[in-house]
Amino acid sequence: MDIEILGRKIIGFAIEVHKYLGPGLLENIYERCLFEELNVNGIKSKRQVPLNIVYKGSYIGVGYYIDLLVEDSLIIELKCVERIQDIHKAQLLTYLKLSGVNVGYLLNFNSPKLIDGVRRFNL
Repeated sequence: MDIEILGRKIIGFAIEVHKYLGPGLLENIYERCLFEELNVNGIKSKRQVPLNIVYKGSYIGVGYYIDLLVEDSLIIELKCVERIQDIHKAQLLTYLKLSGVNVGYLLNFNSPKLIDGVRRFNL
């Protein structure tokens, strides 16, 4: 699927989850519900994907977990924070770099309107 179309679909599903649940819940609740929306709509996704750390050719171990990996081509990082900080952006950019995925979305579900909490990043 085209990455632009996929991104628009994901944002639409995330808005649906946000409209249904509203802001103020924990990240993992939104993650599970968005994962369910993606699967029900036939979009292949995985939750809590281990991100292996390799340093100078040596496997160090699992360092982090990607919230959602969609169609093996797009990372979704969910937050429930007052506002997105630079560290959140850096986290997603690092996930993109370490995973070899080129496109990611940072979704802040603690926004009155989810669309105001959506940020896209490309490598």
